[in-house]
Amino acid sequence: MSLFPIIQPQPAAHPGASGLFVETAWDFERNAPIYRNGSPVLISGKDAVLVWAFNALQTPRGQHEIFTPDYGSGIEALIGKPYTDELKQSEAPRYIRECLLINPYITDVKDIEFTFEGDRVEISCTVVTVYGEGSINV
Repeated sequence: MSLFPIIQPQPAAHPGASGLFVETAWDFERNAPIYRNGSPVLISGKDAVLVWAFNALQTPRGQHEIFTPDYGSGIEALIGKPYTDELKQSEAPRYIRECLLINPYITDVKDIEFTFEGDRVEISCTVVTVYGEGSINV
C-alpha cells in the first residue's frame, strides 16, 4: 500500500522490460559497480548473468536480510574448518552449483576449479546461461 494511494507512479521502462536479464556493469578487478555520469551502467544478457554469478558466489548465504534466503553461497562453511581435503573436494562443487543454479537464467555450471588458501577460497568455472557460456573467476 502506498503512502499516497491516489498517486500511482508509473513503472519506469528499462532495458529489462523485454525479458532480458539486466544487471549493473561490474569492474571485476576492483570488485565495484561501473558508473557513468553518476548513474550505474546497465548491461543485459550473458554479461549480466555473469555479474550476478560473480556477486552471488561472494555473498554468504543467509547473512544479509536484504537478500532472499536462497541467494548467496554456503561455501564459507568449508573455510577455516578442520575438514579433510576429500570432504572439501566433494562439497565445494555442490555449494557452487547450489549457489548458481538458483538463477533461472543459468542452466549449468561446468569446469569448476577451486583452491582453499587459509581463510580464502578462489573459484573459477564456466557458467552456461540461456544466452551462452561465460567464465568467471572469484
